[in-house]
Amino acid sequence: MIPLCRVDELNDPGSRGFALQRGGEPVEIFLVRRGALVRGYVNHCPHRGMPLEWQPDQFLDEAGERIVCATHGALFALEDGRCLGGPCRGAGLEPIPLSVEDGVIHVEGPDWEPAP
Repeated sequence: MIPLCRVDELNDPGSRGFALQRGGEPVEIFLVRRGALVRGYVNHCPHRGMPLEWQPDQFLDEAGERIVCATHGALFALEDGRCLGGPCRGAGLEPIPLSVEDGVIHVEGPDWEPAP
């Protein structure tokens, strides 16, 4: 388990990026929060492989209802990362296994490591 941050450190709605390693390779991930919903995804658009955020920690549309790719405007659902519109049709974001214990969000799984 790798602790990332406390739930109350994420704006509601809000998002935040993190650097980790998976299998010894660097991987950028991000968390999104809306109400009680907290999800994590790899920061990688399935359309062109570009990072999603338009500014550091800015992954959501203005209403905080969808994840937006800054490169081509693709829209993704907060709940499951599926593509809702744009050039990513039929694709989705790669989810990150998370748990929340005592208000702290953790990445789960044996392949994940803190970034050096």
